[in-house]
Amino acid sequence: MSLFDRIKRAFTGEDEVVKEELKEKDSEIVFDTYDKGMEKTRKNFSERISDLFSGFREIDEDFYEDLEETLISADVGFNMTIALTDAIRDEIEAQNVYREDDVKRVMIEKMVEIYEKNGEPGAELLNINPDGPTVILFVGVNGVGKTTSVGKIGYQLKQEGHSVLFAAADTFRAGATEQLTVWGERLDIPVVSGKDQGDPASVVYDAVHQAQDEGIDYVLVDTAGRLQTKANLMQELAKIKRIIERENPNGVQEVMLVLDATTGQNAVIQAQQFNEATEITGLVLTKLDGTAKGGVVLSIRYDLDIPVKYIGLGEQATDLQVFDAEQYMYNLVKGLI
Repeated sequence: MSLFDRIKRAFTGEDEVVKEELKEKDSEIVFDTYDKGMEKTRKNFSERISDLFSGFREIDEDFYEDLEETLISADVGFNMTIALTDAIRDEIEAQNVYREDDVKRVMIEKMVEIYEKNGEPGAELLNINPDGPTVILFVGVNGVGKTTSVGKIGYQLKQEGHSVLFAAADTFRAGATEQLTVWGERLDIPVVSGKDQGDPASVVYDAVHQAQDEGIDYVLVDTAGRLQTKANLMQELAKIKRIIERENPNGVQEVMLVLDATTGQNAVIQAQQFNEATEITGLVLTKLDGTAKGGVVLSIRYDLDIPVKYIGLGEQATDLQVFDAEQYMYNLVKGLI
């Protein structure tokens, strides 16, 4: 059953049934983590939509203008807002809807429908290398939680029974190698590093060969995040990718961009810029539990069509969850059901 159908069922009074199905699907721990981690975003979204309908009288141009302002203020993003408003307008006219509850139902159903893109919520699972180590590059500006994400994902992969190797290829930021080394020592995961201010590509070269020699499953590469020097960043990432393509069967499996959810639409801008520098295959959205700007996931999905693969819903290593579109959308709109 699609997410669209689940949300419709929730509107027909089956919210408890939908809730139990989601718990069964992903375990109660995952369900509760999403519920708690998205509390600020859900409250912000629900309150803004409730304010929109507090003075609801009729469907007119003023209503649609207020709807656009509401969605943009909820960090849904300009392009997604325009597409969603147009879809809501068309559906309201087609169904001849005028009651508040029906208008709200149409709004949420269209939001889910646009996100789901004809039943294709996005490829959240990691791409795996069938012929050698799976190499994942982590990119992103300094301060978004990139190195911490490397550590947390490494922890989860190890808990699943995989062997993991860290590559400290951010050789320019003071303390970056030391930070990743601490994670490696804590998790008993080996770390390949180089000299400060040294060549990041040489670190990656050594890491790939060590992984091949030792039969390691995953190589997680922490890279520099100097977006202010975009040309240098592009050259550096391109060189790293060339080395991996040359030395590793099937090259790079994932280029994961780490974004800070608390920055809202700035995260979308960063994603656009990094996607120009190197082809991004997935996103890690950190600190969602600490912000009311979680609507940015909708904007990222619509504007960039890059799948969110991990989502940060707390401080613990286990709180960096594999992104689940059903859990996200359900927890975003359930305050309105």
